[in-house]
Amino acid sequence: QVQLVESGGGLVQAGGSLRLSCAVSRTILSINAMGWYRQAPGKQRELVARITNTGNTNYVDSVKGRFTISRDNAKNTVYLQMNSLKPGDTAVYYCCITIGNNSWGQGTQVTVSS
Repeated sequence: QVQLVESGGGLVQAGGSLRLSCAVSRTILSINAMGWYRQAPGKQRELVARITNTGNTNYVDSVKGRFTISRDNAKNTVYLQMNSLKPGDTAVYYCCITIGNNSWGQGTQVTVSS
């Protein structure tokens, strides 16, 4: 069973940056859909960014121009660079890959203080 381990979350002031990493326990070279989701308290989980195996990306409108998703196939890792963070970005961030079914990591907390 594939395992995903997120890291890089933490507490940051508004305007700051964080880079999240998601290490996958198998090769990601053939995995088409990889993404980052987030869930804030009392809210539904939402897709933040997605990347395909050809490098195509898409983002939720609220993070466009501030977040960048990327993948390193050699390291079996997906990243989410988050710049100009806002308090509204506070959430638990989850990595997800789709191989038939979705596989999820355990999540990493991101807290942005004003």
